[in-house]
Formats: sequence, C-alpha cells, structure tokens
Amino acid sequence: MYTALRLQRKLKQRLRNGEAEIVVVAPEPYMTYQPFLPEAAAGSISPRHVVVPLRRVLPHCTIVIGEARAIDHAKRTATVTTLASGEDGTGALEIEYDELVLAPGSVSRTLPVPGLADHGVGFKTIEEAIGLRNHVIEQMDIASATRDPAIRDAALTFVFVGGGYAGVEALAELEDMARYTSRYYHNIKAEDLKWILVEATGRILPEVGESLGRYAVRELRGRNIDVRLDTRLDSCEDRVAVLSDGSRFPTRTLVWTAGVKPAPLLAATGLPLDERGRLVCTAKLTVEGTEHAWSAGDAAAVPDLTAVETGRTTAPNAQHAVRQAKVLADNVAAALEGGPLTEYRHSYAGSVASLGLHKGVAHIYGRRLKGYPAWLIHRMYHLSRVPTFNRKARVLAEWTLAGLFKREIVSLGSLEHPRAEFELAAGRRPRPDGDDCQ
Repeated sequence: MYTALRLQRKLKQRLRNGEAEIVVVAPEPYMTYQPFLPEAAAGSISPRHVVVPLRRVLPHCTIVIGEARAIDHAKRTATVTTLASGEDGTGALEIEYDELVLAPGSVSRTLPVPGLADHGVGFKTIEEAIGLRNHVIEQMDIASATRDPAIRDAALTFVFVGGGYAGVEALAELEDMARYTSRYYHNIKAEDLKWILVEATGRILPEVGESLGRYAVRELRGRNIDVRLDTRLDSCEDRVAVLSDGSRFPTRTLVWTAGVKPAPLLAATGLPLDERGRLVCTAKLTVEGTEHAWSAGDAAAVPDLTAVETGRTTAPNAQHAVRQAKVLADNVAAALEGGPLTEYRHSYAGSVASLGLHKGVAHIYGRRLKGYPAWLIHRMYHLSRVPTFNRKARVLAEWTLAGLFKREIVSLGSLEHPRAEFELAAGRRPRPDGDDCQ
C-alpha cells in the first residue's frame, strides 16, 4: 500500500494520460496498521481507524480484491482468485504485468502442538484483535454467571504464547482492559484473573535490549502476570494448556504469537528464496538475478548496508518496511525512465513497545526509556507513521476522548455470528461456536 501510494504520485502524469496502470491485488480492501492492534483490542482505538481503505487512498490505482495463487514471471502473469471466482463461471483471473512488486508480508508461524489448531487464535489481523476483545469480556460474563468453580477458573485464565511485540503488547493491553472492566462485576476481582505469558527463550522483547527486557518482565510480574521464560507449550488439547515445565492450566483462551513466516505465495513464484523462505533481494530492492521483479517488507531478504558484518539482512519490522516502500516506488519510477536506482540504507533507530496504558519501554538512538515517557514516545512514533492526515487526526481525536471519558466495556461477540438471532427467529438452531476464540 505504501509503495502504490508513492508510485501513484510519481507516475501522476502517466496515469492521467493512460500511459501507465497500477494494479493492486490484496485479499482485503484495506491495509491494517498492525502496531495499533493491541490498542484496538483494548478499546483505546476504534477498529475502523486501525485500517486504511485502499480505494480511498489509492484513487488512481486499480484495486483487485483477491489472492494471488501463483506467479509466472517468465510469462509476466499472476493468477488471482477473487470473490467472484467460481460464481460467475470465469474462475481465476490472469493478470498481465510489466513490473512486479511482490510484498505479501508474513503469516503466523504455527507448530504441530496438539490442540493448537482447534483452540488457538493468532494476533495479526483486526478481526482477531476485536474477536479477542469480545472473547475476553465474554469469558468474564461466563465466570460471573457460573456456579461451577472449574468453569470459572478456566474462563478467567488467559494464556499467551510468544514474548515478542505481538504477544507482550496484546497481553499487556488486554490485561489492563480486563482489570478495569472487573470493577463493574460484583463477584470478579482483578486478582481473580490469571494471565500467563509463555516464552521459549530466556527473555522477552529482545528488540528493546536485555535491560529493558528484564524491566518489562518485572513490570508484568508486578501486575500479577505469570511470565514463564525458557518454557514451551507442549499441548492444549481439551482446553488444557500443558507447559514444558509440567504446569497445567485449564483455559478457554489461548493466544499464539510465537513468530511469523513468509507468505506461502512466495513458494509458488519460482523466484529465488533464502533459507527462511524470503525473496533474495538486492539493496536496490530488486529480486536477485531477476529483471522487472521487486520486493520489500517481511517477504524480502534485503541486505543491511549499515551492518558491520556482511550477509546480514534488515529486520522484518514496520520500521524498515515503510522506508523500503519509499525507495522501492522511487526505483520503479526511475527504472521506467531509464534512470539510476537507489540503494536502501537505514540505520536502526531503535524500538518501542507498550505495556498497557501509560506504561512502556523504548530504546531510541541508544537511550533507554521506560514507564510513561516510553509509552508517550510509542504513541507519537506510531501516530507519525499512520498513513494519511485523515487517519492521524482520527486516531489523535480518539486518544483525546479516551483520556476524558471512561473505557467502553461492551462485548459485541454477536458481530462474529450476525445471522444467529435471525436463524433462531426462523426456528433454526444457531450453529454452536464452542465458545472458542475463532
């Protein structure tokens, strides 16, 4: 989206004259600003402000909502399935292209843990974030209404696997929200909720440094969050999380954030991949040894020209992806004009992470911050990176209103099953959802 946004500006005259066309193929009609997912889950930001509608910000591009299934770069064609595929008899589309920008990003990396596919939920999409918020509040409703101590204990136990950005920020924001929500229940106290963070290595948030990682552990444990380091999830069958240290936790909530992997589409392109499944790219963001093919973001292994050691690639994070998109668009435009290409070079500025409302850690340009200053920098940085002024203003307005009024504590779980009420009225029994966060 960032590449197309800049490219439509660079090629403005060509687009007007019909000399060029930018086709954007995406599975959803919006781009999700993932760093804001934890705040959306906590209710600090409305879901619609975490996503950017493609048709609004890319008015000069052709938007195709579908999934690319295969790329034949020799023929310069992409095979795409759309919502209409199979319904209108046309099947998959074949889209021809002259220049290919392949940036499908990453997907959740799951492991063959027994029960994970049945009971786990990820945290990479806005649907997962809002579904998880609804689920947490729903579990508090269940715990408040039941007289069975086993059901109550399982409902109030929340297990998060993965101590990176996604896992820590999601847990911290949701714990903050649930603790606030508990004051409105007559029979649930904040200390009744059990939050467990499982991390296979000996530290969390490695991006912010070892000392701030230790501080984050102390901060979370100070809020009665059970942080288990050097621990793995062995099983979660029958809604029981079994850890490698022998612990067993009956739970109705299991959130899996243990890493990501490149999108499966890359394996169906025939383009060169590295050992991790990413596209092998040059510093100019072209695919190694391939003409007219470009890439950036999580799907691309781009040489880090600022690193001391050779062979190192840029980290798969938003900091690099957004900046790479700018260089990529400029290079595509330059290639069309026959001009020189620019190498991507960016010194790592640091990392920021939220640990809930008014709490955070930050490692910026060698300086370590924690608490409220780090949380404020976290918000300022991500506000500056949200695309379009319209989106920035809406997010800022919501933060301002959230500081003046109380949090919303409503669960809108019915959004996930909108026909349930109608089916009941029509005499049909709604399909059970098993109370799983799916």
